[in-house]
Amino acid sequence: MEDLPEALVTEIIKKINRTSDLNSLSLVSKQLYKTEGNQRVAIRVGSGLCTATEALTSLCVRFPNLRKVEIDYSGWIPGHGNQLDSKGLFEFSSHCSSLIDLTLSFCSYIDDSGLGCLAYCKTLVSLRLISGPQITSVGLFSVAVGCPSLSALHLIDCEKIDSVEWLEYLGRNGSLEELVVKNCEGINHHDLLMFGSGWMKLQKFEFEKKRGRFDLLPCGDVFDSTYDAHMTDIYDFCCESLKDLRLARIKTWPEIGLRVLLGKCKALENLSLEYVLALNDNDIVALSRSCSNLKSISLGLNLQRYSSDVSYCETRTSFTDNSLYALALNCRMLQIVDLKFTGCAADWPSEIGFTQKGFVVLIQSCPIRVLVLNTANFLDDEGMKALSSSPHLETLELIFCPAVTDAGMCFIAHTPCLSNLTLRLCHEVTDVGMAELGRAGKLESLVIEYCGEVSLKGVEGVAKSVHYSKNCSAALSKKIGLGGGC
Repeated sequence: MEDLPEALVTEIIKKINRTSDLNSLSLVSKQLYKTEGNQRVAIRVGSGLCTATEALTSLCVRFPNLRKVEIDYSGWIPGHGNQLDSKGLFEFSSHCSSLIDLTLSFCSYIDDSGLGCLAYCKTLVSLRLISGPQITSVGLFSVAVGCPSLSALHLIDCEKIDSVEWLEYLGRNGSLEELVVKNCEGINHHDLLMFGSGWMKLQKFEFEKKRGRFDLLPCGDVFDSTYDAHMTDIYDFCCESLKDLRLARIKTWPEIGLRVLLGKCKALENLSLEYVLALNDNDIVALSRSCSNLKSISLGLNLQRYSSDVSYCETRTSFTDNSLYALALNCRMLQIVDLKFTGCAADWPSEIGFTQKGFVVLIQSCPIRVLVLNTANFLDDEGMKALSSSPHLETLELIFCPAVTDAGMCFIAHTPCLSNLTLRLCHEVTDVGMAELGRAGKLESLVIEYCGEVSLKGVEGVAKSVHYSKNCSAALSKKIGLGGGC
């Protein structure tokens, strides 16, 4: 092995992906040890790093060209040894000059002074801070100033970060293309509008407030179903590069806040809205008019109170068929639709603002490949019949759709391109429906979970790959291979 040309050894190492295999290979000879060390560009370390500072410094010497490092102390207890602290992060950053991607998870002993040391990493492009209890806005500002190449920033469960000077600085001078903020109690979604001109460069944005105990219950406020937050442009910025947007658990009334993004994202391809209070049809209409490239939409909707005049109030989910019609008319590239309804009674269809009529218009107007419906009490067998004519539908997942029966399975079995079907908590589907699917012989994958009237025997041979689970409380789970054998 010592006589092999360096270039050949390098090519051999490049073809090995598993870390354990690389570690074993490096023990074969000094040449392989040195070459593999120079080639290694990514490592992940955690609680097993007993003498954290010394060990991490040694790793940087052993792998001088590291570009991606993840330090994860999830599940750490004092008995595991010392965590990496601020001094250790200083040593690490001074030895890792090629670093472009760093993740710090559950690093309880790194504070602002340690985070400021990342200014030595002038090539740092991506930083993820997950559960950093000692990190504040001061440390984050140091990173913003010291790391001019930073283009991706994730802040998750960093509760001491409050003021947004760092955000204003990045908006004026930075090059952020990806910003994710989750469960940071001190950051309000209105604060993020201080990003200013930074929105022009941003391509991915997520904001999620920390979950509250009663988040999914209707709040006491009554929202105006006719209010249009996009009639006047009160925020002077644009986000025409934004392709991925996710907003979760925020309230957009009486202050509008991040709601305005829905009418400004001309390049948007993927949208996720989860339990956002006070939105209405005007938001989806504005979105559809500006986002003709929209390919994926995910809506998590709970019950809210709406009124168009003082004499009448209704409790329902945020959007009605008018939103579906707008998407059908303007978003003709829509391929993935995921609709989840929380807190809606199975026998009270009016609690969901969508009807089957509006839903059918959407699926017949767009080339939908993937459809997920959770607690969609408006969908029945007639809706399944309409679905069966969808020429592009490949994957269908139904979760607690109580009006879908075996007749619906008969229809869906003949969907031209359907190859993946998942049914969860669909108690009106029985072995009879499974038999219809089996006779059609089109499914590559079938997942049946907690459908009380479907038996293990009933799903045998229905698809090439079958996953079956009978009871929610039981751990029973069977994998059935090709041909239906158990």
